[in-house]
Amino acid sequence: METFTAERLAQGFSWTECPRWHAGRFHFSDMYNRRIIALSETGEAETIIDLTDREALDGAEIITVGTGYLPDGRLLVNSMFEKVVLVVDDGKAEVYADLRGLAAGPINDMVVTASGRAYVTQLGFDLWKGEDPAPSPIIIVEPGGEARIAAGTEHLMGANGIAVSEDGSTLVTAEAFADKVSAFDIGADGELTGYRLFAQLDELPDGLCLDAEGAAWVAFPISGRVTRFADGGEVLAQVSIPQAEAGSTTACGLGGEDRRTLYVACGFEVQDYEKSRQGGQGSIWRARVSVSGGETRP
Repeated sequence: METFTAERLAQGFSWTECPRWHAGRFHFSDMYNRRIIALSETGEAETIIDLTDREALDGAEIITVGTGYLPDGRLLVNSMFEKVVLVVDDGKAEVYADLRGLAAGPINDMVVTASGRAYVTQLGFDLWKGEDPAPSPIIIVEPGGEARIAAGTEHLMGANGIAVSEDGSTLVTAEAFADKVSAFDIGADGELTGYRLFAQLDELPDGLCLDAEGAAWVAFPISGRVTRFADGGEVLAQVSIPQAEAGSTTACGLGGEDRRTLYVACGFEVQDYEKSRQGGQGSIWRARVSVSGGETRP
C-alpha cells in the first residue's frame, strides 16, 4: 500500500466540503458560512459566491454543499435545506432546479457530466434534528433544470460523495450509512442501472473522487484518513491527516495542473453551525499522489 503525506494549504473556514478542480482552479464549499471559496496555490482565499444575503425558500437554513459546472461555464450549487440547485450567473444565484417535491431530506453532493446532466445525492433524513437514517434515491437534473428520481436508486442508504468515471460510463457513490461504495452503469438517457458493490468499507464514508485508473479515493471523517480503493475493494493507498489539527476528513478531490494533487476538506463541529462558523477551524489539506484524476468528474 502506498502512503502519502499531506500538508495544510489553508485554514479559517467553517465545515469544509466538496473540493473541486475546474478550469485550472481549486474551490470548495465553506458550508456554514454559505460560501463557495477558491484557493490559490499559496492558500489565498477568494469568494466565488456568498449566499448570506439570499432570501431562503420556506425559511430554510442556507447551507452550500455540492457544486458542478454546466458546459457553458455557469456554476451550479446545491442549497441543502432549501432543496434546490442554484445556478450562478454574473455573480447572482437563482433557482435552476427545484427538488422540494423529490427530495426526502436535505440534498447533499452533486456531480455534473460533460453533457450538463447533474446527479444529486440526498441524506433522506435530517441529521441535524437527530432523525434516524433512511433510504433515499439519487436525483437526476437534466440540462435546463428538469428533475426526476433515478429509478432503481431508492434503496441507497445516505448516498453522499459522488463521481463519474473518465469515460462517462460509470457513476460511483459512497453510501454513508451502509459503509460501502457502490457503482452504477450510466445509460445514454442518463438512467442508472447495474447497481453493484465497488468496495466494502470498515467505517462510515463521506466524500470521494475517482482517478484515471478507475480507483476511488474515499474520505473517512471518523478516523481522519483518505484511502484509495480499487474497484472490488483492494486497498491501494492512503493519506493520513492529523485529527488534532484537522478534525474530520470530510471529502477529497483531485486537482492541480496534472490532477495529481489530492485536496482534502476537513472540519470541526458538523452538527453545530454556529460553533463551526465561530471556531473557524475548517481547513484544506493536500498531498501529491501517483495517479492523475484524468478527465473524471467532478
